[in-house]
Amino acid sequence: MASSGTTSTRKRFTGAEFIVHFLEQQGIKIVTGIPGGSILPVYDALSQSTQIRHILARHEQGAGFIAQGMARTDGKPAVCMACSGPGATNLVTAIADARLDSIPLICITGQVPASMIGTDAFQEVDTYGISIPITKHNYLVRHIEELPQVMSDAFRIAQSGRPGPVWIDIPKDVQTAVFEIETQPAMAEKAAAPAFSEESIRDAAAMINAAKRPVLYLAAV
Repeated sequence: MASSGTTSTRKRFTGAEFIVHFLEQQGIKIVTGIPGGSILPVYDALSQSTQIRHILARHEQGAGFIAQGMARTDGKPAVCMACSGPGATNLVTAIADARLDSIPLICITGQVPASMIGTDAFQEVDTYGISIPITKHNYLVRHIEELPQVMSDAFRIAQSGRPGPVWIDIPKDVQTAVFEIETQPAMAEKAAAPAFSEESIRDAAAMINAAKRPVLYLAAV
């Protein structure tokens, strides 16, 4: 019987292990941040990685700017991490600056367990709400099954079109939950720039040239 040449094997991960695995697949070599209670599962998984080096910052804002420097150097998304509460709020200045300067960043923060969100739990802040105006896109991952698509989309969004920071807030119980995945997300790449046909451009130019009182309605994203 002929073989199709492909094999399908399900792999078992905790949420934290998958995050580190995905970062490795993306070619991330350095991650900056400061560990704390709500992000410790990711740090535990990161300690087992032979591909990713962690730079411990003195302050989360510094971690954000270190990641900025790396992203400015090679134009690729860089990663910074922090815990919930003060760790997340300390990142705000660096992330807001990345948004203004169009720097592709992936910001990963821990959050209190999903069932405790909104209860004023220890070191709980509305990270999702805080990050809305200072990011290109943001996520609050409430279920582990969402994680593969969120991670892939985050890298794609950060580097497509006008680059910018993407913030992923992940409750601690999502990091420790276990799931199996059969199809690994493809390596996230830039979305293709919009393509225009030369014929359409020529037609538009001809219409403008023929118009007696042309009006241009322009916008930017």
